[in-house]
Amino acid sequence: MKMLASVLFVPALAAALCGCKQHSGASAPADTAAIADQIRQSEAQWVKDYAAHDVAKAVAHYAPDAALMPSGNKRMIGTKAITDGLKGLVGDPNFQLSFTPEKVEVAQSGDLAYSRGTYTLRVTDPKTHQPVAETGSYITTYKKQTDGSWKAVDDMVAASA
Repeated sequence: MKMLASVLFVPALAAALCGCKQHSGASAPADTAAIADQIRQSEAQWVKDYAAHDVAKAVAHYAPDAALMPSGNKRMIGTKAITDGLKGLVGDPNFQLSFTPEKVEVAQSGDLAYSRGTYTLRVTDPKTHQPVAETGSYITTYKKQTDGSWKAVDDMVAASA
């Protein structure tokens, strides 16, 4: 009888310990450096999408409920508003946009991040019909999506004085 109890107890104990370890709620910490690199690469692709004057690809970097807050212009919320707002800008033959992150910070939870950097925008001045350049700073907040991708949820731009 003692032998049977021992034979049944050891596997039961092992199963209980394994179960506790699996359900402890502890998860591996996020690889914040890898996520930051992923966001930098995404921003580099975003610049290429703008260089190609591809509104659909540029807008695809935003979450469906994102807010784009350009300097001196009306805030755009959601895919339709952002798409409509970018069509005229990207359609300008003098349009050029480049931006470079100076800092990408990722939350330890691995579900939120932000990027801060500088940008240069070139467009046609509506009054003079001449190309003009604007420089400034930006900050973009990213959120990890259910499919594992990172999308901008808030994108704010401030022109330099």
